[in-house]
Amino acid sequence: MRVRVASALSLTAITVLALPACSAETTKAEPSTASSARTGKPAGTGQSTAPLESAALEKRLVDESDLGSGYLRKPEPPSQHDDVTVVGCPALNELGGDAATGGSLDFPRQAKATFTYTGGSNSEMSEELYSNTADKLSDGIGQIFDAMTGCPTYQVISGSTTINVASQKVTTPQLGDEQWSQLLTFSAGGQDTVVKQTAIRDGSVLLVVSGSPALVDRHLGKALTKAAATS
Repeated sequence: MRVRVASALSLTAITVLALPACSAETTKAEPSTASSARTGKPAGTGQSTAPLESAALEKRLVDESDLGSGYLRKPEPPSQHDDVTVVGCPALNELGGDAATGGSLDFPRQAKATFTYTGGSNSEMSEELYSNTADKLSDGIGQIFDAMTGCPTYQVISGSTTINVASQKVTTPQLGDEQWSQLLTFSAGGQDTVVKQTAIRDGSVLLVVSGSPALVDRHLGKALTKAAATS
């Protein structure tokens, strides 16, 4: 059975496949002993912060001055509507409907930035910010992460390209109110590409950082500090 998937997270990962082979780390992901991709408080506990507008989120994205030398922000590509199909993952199949087509993370209040790092290796990192009520953010991101990590291996078909995907949950720094993290290994044309995706909900703001594992780990803290700023 096939299910069409166009979630924000899956498309972020698939975008990496269009990059040159040198643009992301290609080391094998180490096994993790983490039991869950989600940690933290239940959604909506003690949070009364009103959702932010997209313009406010845009100001909270990291920029080159935050990241340091060697980083260049890339122009956002035009929207693409190619069909993306997932094969062999019951967890994704079970989503179905709006959830399987990205409805859960189709929040109108959002901002995104992608950076290329040329300091030593041509890697990339993207940051996405969403804002909504705490429970909606938690449910949306949790559903997608649970589905994507619910299968150790599956295939993604994008246009005429078939990619083998291996997913695994990994431990996440105890930041914000809730955290999710995973490693995805994409294999196509004899090339393995490892992508780390970490999401942190802090009140009514959801931060998702994706890309080279080293870059995600290096900049996650500063991205959250800026995303969760109160002024």
